[in-house]
Amino acid sequence: QVQLVESGGGLVQAGGSLRLSCAASGRTFSSDAMGWFRQAPGQEREFVAAVSWSGGRIYYADSVKGRFTVSRDYVKNTVALQMNSLKPEDTAVYFCAARPRTVGVFDKDWEYWGQGTQVTVSS
Repeated sequence: QVQLVESGGGLVQAGGSLRLSCAASGRTFSSDAMGWFRQAPGQEREFVAAVSWSGGRIYYADSVKGRFTVSRDYVKNTVALQMNSLKPEDTAVYFCAARPRTVGVFDKDWEYWGQGTQVTVSS
């Protein structure tokens, strides 16, 4: 059974930092792209960041470039999202996702999903 389990969400003041982690199990994720999406209340789920199956390519949404860093650990089968200089508009439920091989920026392109973790940034 494929499982993606996020952790690390919480409440932080604007300008602060959080580190999200996603633990993957149930398949060989070393051949999968892994990434993060987020969904704010009343809005569609949007792409945040992703890393290719090889780790050689990394992608960010324009809104988080320079503030967020995505990384993966092939031994631990995890993917992390370091979020710095957080803004109130970063408030959302953050989801970990995986899909075979290549990165996609649309949520419909991703096959496996975690349950999400809430990130709230206060002003």
